Amino acid sequence: MAVTYDHLWPLVIDWDNLSLAYQKARRGKRARSDVARFEAHRERELLLLRNELRDGTWKPGGYRHFTIRWPKERVISAAPFRDRVVHHAIVNVLEPLFERRFVFDSYACRVGKGTHRAVARAMRHLRARAYVLQADLRKFFPTIDHAVLLDVVSRRVRDERLRSVLRAILASGQDIPGGVGPPVYDWREPEPLFAPLRPRGLPIGNLTSQFLANVLLDVFDHEVLERIGCRGYVRYCDDVLVFDDDRDRLQETRRRMEAFLRSLRLELHPHKTFVQPTRVGIAFLGYRLTRAGVRVLPASIARANARLRSQRRALATGRAARGDVRASIAAWSAHLAHANAAAVRRTLLRRHGLEALAR
Repeated sequence: MAVTYDHLWPLVIDWDNLSLAYQKARRGKRARSDVARFEAHRERELLLLRNELRDGTWKPGGYRHFTIRWPKERVISAAPFRDRVVHHAIVNVLEPLFERRFVFDSYACRVGKGTHRAVARAMRHLRARAYVLQADLRKFFPTIDHAVLLDVVSRRVRDERLRSVLRAILASGQDIPGGVGPPVYDWREPEPLFAPLRPRGLPIGNLTSQFLANVLLDVFDHEVLERIGCRGYVRYCDDVLVFDDDRDRLQETRRRMEAFLRSLRLELHPHKTFVQPTRVGIAFLGYRLTRAGVRVLPASIARANARLRSQRRALATGRAARGDVRASIAAWSAHLAHANAAAVRRTLLRRHGLEALAR
């Protein structure tokens, strides 16, 4: 029998939980003007926010949109700071409850997981199996059907106050820029013609979007692992790897995955989903994985080269602090440490005269 959670709203608006949510939301952003304004009157702002949530008068604010172009072009939507406090407060309560159900091999936005553990797990399967099905969900965040997502969440979250706030957060992001393709729906549904009219899309940038995406795709994880079956599995957000020693079995796995995803109003990307021998290697999470080891993708190297060039110029003109550039280089070096990239690191740092900041 599925475990359900009926009385969660008091935990969400608890003062200690809101205070913790505030601390998490401001992490790494204290220099921003909206965060500084909130922090200057922290207790008053938190009390006002708590009263709005308690009285049912809280409404999400507008988003600030900007575009990133690596590793692929995406529209990022940033919610106001006080809304991000609410997002953290909700995830603080829901995450431990859903974490019990999440499969081991889901690696995005989870404590103790992340890209490097996903790559290590993928390398283990790549060296042990003959074939891999590499799959990507087509326009995943923009095409998430709100009704489907809320149905999945409501199977366990029975607290109507919390579900109401989640509906408001979802509704606030349904008109995100960027456009989506045609909606996906299962023609076996009794009234499929209404499916295109339903709101869709989660803002990339919300903590709740990342968490709810995991909740939705956890249903998919269990379908693949427990019903379809496979010899190895790794999922990082909407990037999926399925390993096996039988190519035909993986082709059948793809067909069954596509059929199940239609019930969630999602689909695999037709040009980014394929079966191939593991001996040729795979591109995954910014790395090139082969049986011989892990290498950094050329696109990642080009991006790092451009960023180091920009940082060198910013240092020369006083637009960047040495400490900030040093921290950026340290983060980049940590990424490279998981690949055979020591020579690449040395070459790029020497090219831009930044070796001293990497020590």
